[in-house]
Amino acid sequence: MASKIQPVKGTREFYPEQMFLRNFIYEKVRAASQAFGYQEWDAPFIEPIDLYAAKSGEELVKKQSFTFQDRGGDYVTLRPELTPSLARMIAAKQNELTQPVRWWSFGPFWRYEQPQKGRSREFFQWNIDMLGVNSPEADAELIAIAATFLRSVGLNPQLATIFVNNRRLMDSEFDALDIVPEKRLEVSSLVDRRSKMEPANWSEYALELGLTKKQVNGLKDMLGNFELWKKSDELTRLFTAVEALGVKEYVKFDPNIMRGLLYYTGTVFEAFETSGSLKRAILGGGRYDNLLADVGGQPLPGVGFAMGDVVMGIILQENGLLPDFVPTPAAALVTIFDESMWKKSFELAAQLRNVGLNVMVYPEPVKLQKQFKFADKMKIKIALTVGPDEAANDQVAVKNLVNGEQVTVKREAVVESIRKILARV
Repeated sequence: MASKIQPVKGTREFYPEQMFLRNFIYEKVRAASQAFGYQEWDAPFIEPIDLYAAKSGEELVKKQSFTFQDRGGDYVTLRPELTPSLARMIAAKQNELTQPVRWWSFGPFWRYEQPQKGRSREFFQWNIDMLGVNSPEADAELIAIAATFLRSVGLNPQLATIFVNNRRLMDSEFDALDIVPEKRLEVSSLVDRRSKMEPANWSEYALELGLTKKQVNGLKDMLGNFELWKKSDELTRLFTAVEALGVKEYVKFDPNIMRGLLYYTGTVFEAFETSGSLKRAILGGGRYDNLLADVGGQPLPGVGFAMGDVVMGIILQENGLLPDFVPTPAAALVTIFDESMWKKSFELAAQLRNVGLNVMVYPEPVKLQKQFKFADKMKIKIALTVGPDEAANDQVAVKNLVNGEQVTVKREAVVESIRKILARV
């Protein structure tokens, strides 16, 4: 026997149940994005490697990308992220686009990482951005979109929280601690690692980086001050806007949030699920103001975030927030009474599809009981049968598979009969 060919490590197979989950997330993403007036877009799945070398960093380009040489000799990669493509496309038509640009996308990405719970080498990601406006209110809108999505999938503020910080606020605090500019990237990385290290080890590491004991103690005090946002005009305005947008209960300030150290320039935010098995961010983003210059465009302020589907899928499943999986979109099954009746069944199915109903026809004239059992397994609620008696009288037998009731109706009344049953079950 030939050995089975396995899927590529870290890729995902979408059986109908998994496709149902992916589509559920997509539909909620789409609804949240469109509720705020954002336009859907997408970019190529394969990009020149040089596109990422400009901004994404050496680790992503050399270690995490699926890179290969095409038949023309050019080095290309399966896209590991979307923002460089966004920058290129915006820059190409910068003078033609109506600003602010509000765009969103949901598509596949690939990163060569070690597969584990909540992380695969192939994933789908929601990206959403506003470009052309530099204001805390714009930042608040993106946070509100994230909160709207969390609310729509059933993640209330007790289950998920969006934590906010501001890079300019942190720089002013670093100034107060006399942390020199050339040390700030390392110190920002130190802050980012705080929750992942034992307190004593973290303090020791801070001293190894060259901070004084006074600076380390000042840094600890600053990172424990959850009222620090009141010193920032940007964050004060942001929280006022968040309240006006009706999502205040989802949003908290946290000075420990330090993401995109080479990327974000102002407000940054991350959402975390607070009670499950995954201690990872659901989504994250922030303000970036230097992006387009790296791909030949004019400076353009922007704010956005991204969310992968893998972590979100696990969270929805663990919290029981997915609706029941329905194996088929068909509302009714048209049975085949016998070999002589298949044409009548096909004609009935065509009639129903023409008025917008989803129906399935059983593909062969086996015993009706077997066809009913199939319908039950597929969770189809109605079975329709045209036998010799029904055909002679231009009728259809309509069976409610939920309660077992059956009626025989005229052919022209079958649509109304189906809709009455669907309204009750």
